[in-house]
Amino acid sequence: MSDSAVRWIKDNDFDPRHQFWTRANVSEVLPDPPTPLGWDLVWEGAAVAGWRDLFVKRCGMAEEEVSDFRCEAVGIFGGYAYLGASIFRVWAGRTPGMTPTTIDDVYFGDHPDVPPYVQEPWHVREATTEKMTQYMGWATGSMNQDELEADRELSLEIQASRPDYNEMSDVDLFVYIVNMRPVIRRMFDQHINQSLAASIGPGVLGQVTAAVGRPADAMRLMVGFGTVDSALPSYAMWELSRQVRSSTALKGLFEAGPKGPDARLRGSSEADAKMFIIEFDGFLKEFGSRGKNEWDIAAPTWEVNPDPALAAIDRMRLADDSAAPHAENAKREAERLRVSQEIRAVLLGNDEALGGLELGLRASAAFIPGRERSKTTIIRVVQEVRMAVLELGRRAVSRGDIAEVDDIFMLFVDELEQLTQGKLEGAQGFIPARRDYRRHLQSLEPPFILTGHPKPNSTWPERGATPVTKLGVGESIRGGAGCPGQAVGRARVVLDPSDPTALEPGDILIAPMTDPSWTPLFVTAAAVVADVGAALSHAIIVSRELGIPCVPSAIDATKRIPHGALIEVDGDAGTVTVLSLA
Repeated sequence: MSDSAVRWIKDNDFDPRHQFWTRANVSEVLPDPPTPLGWDLVWEGAAVAGWRDLFVKRCGMAEEEVSDFRCEAVGIFGGYAYLGASIFRVWAGRTPGMTPTTIDDVYFGDHPDVPPYVQEPWHVREATTEKMTQYMGWATGSMNQDELEADRELSLEIQASRPDYNEMSDVDLFVYIVNMRPVIRRMFDQHINQSLAASIGPGVLGQVTAAVGRPADAMRLMVGFGTVDSALPSYAMWELSRQVRSSTALKGLFEAGPKGPDARLRGSSEADAKMFIIEFDGFLKEFGSRGKNEWDIAAPTWEVNPDPALAAIDRMRLADDSAAPHAENAKREAERLRVSQEIRAVLLGNDEALGGLELGLRASAAFIPGRERSKTTIIRVVQEVRMAVLELGRRAVSRGDIAEVDDIFMLFVDELEQLTQGKLEGAQGFIPARRDYRRHLQSLEPPFILTGHPKPNSTWPERGATPVTKLGVGESIRGGAGCPGQAVGRARVVLDPSDPTALEPGDILIAPMTDPSWTPLFVTAAAVVADVGAALSHAIIVSRELGIPCVPSAIDATKRIPHGALIEVDGDAGTVTVLSLA
């Protein structure tokens, strides 16, 4: 199928200066082809512009080096989002203490398809280096987080002051939605700011621990912070799961099946169900913006569809109290403090190395949670945009302008404006073609790495069509060393966090990637293995908070590890080994 018959998100034009693109990291943010309105409203019109702001204003890239249409930090190829590895290499090469290959190490490890870096004359720019020297002064000095916290307070204020849609016309709602773009733009600038700074601590700790012959301990110095926002839903879900576990009435309502638990609970006359719903509504108020593919406004977040959150709570209720995530976090915090004291003792008398250790510890504690907080902050605002768009969708359905509420996500911003003005014609004719095209895109397997002039997606294989040999007994797959520790359990391949019914307490979760909608599944899992995931991926950060071994970037793990096999996960070595088959 060609996109020539339908209007769709425009692919990046080929630029010979930027020939290296990757799905690394961005596959956790936008795992599916973005919807037209999701990209046009939130990404093209806000997030990508915020990325450009960061490069120019904070990092000192020249205005003419970064496109004001679509910053080369992220692009669209074949309908999928890609991270611009070329521009990140250039930025890293201009940054004191970094090299272009620093970025490669963070995102790719020893991936065989990574092209060699070739320096070009324009890659060197002293003005950027000077600006990054100032930046590093903040990121290794005061580490002031006033901007971050101000954004968080603003997002909470926006959430708390959600307007009464009944008092707003369609045009009023459109203006409200579009006025959120500058807010998201500024907050995304802050998110990438935190993401860049979050790489400093791990880098320093890696150097210090390697110098004393304890490289594996770098991970142990970045666990158990207890303030990581993306782990907080799991803690809240755990408490709700204890209510279910202790109530016969609630158990019966959950055991009735994975479909429709929210409706069952709200329709129940049981006192325990009524109390549970009160607590669960409080949970949704706090965490309802989270969900699968939450960066796209078309995503059915937990506020939009609570059933996936309840399904995760149902899995948690099967675990006994000893699996409490708070307790696991406390263990990891104690381990971090113990290891840091041991390394301080080794470095006694070496003031320079001790200074490096303390810097690494402070930077990790400030910016790894800061990165997750900045993400939560934006997602909270995106949720307000989502809910307002859905209101427009409901109104459009009632008028007969579109067939289904979420058809509205198949529109572009200019079309949404026409819809609110009563000027959009033929939507029921062209929207089905766009839906079909997106389904076609979802059926394709986008390349993990693009180099040179990208080939059209007509050359891409269908998803799952490439043959992969399953691991046999005694065979291993290697990924990244994500979170330390070892675990043995049954491999459970889960492809969608909305249906976690295959996962039992003590199983090992094998996932294609993870975002915050997967986090609750970590609580009952003995370990996590993911097909993709960079050094600061969601899977690693949350695993370190919840105290379970994690191996990210285990390429094709969901295809190669047999479902139900007994496997051993070594988070220190980054390996997964099949011990026996089911």
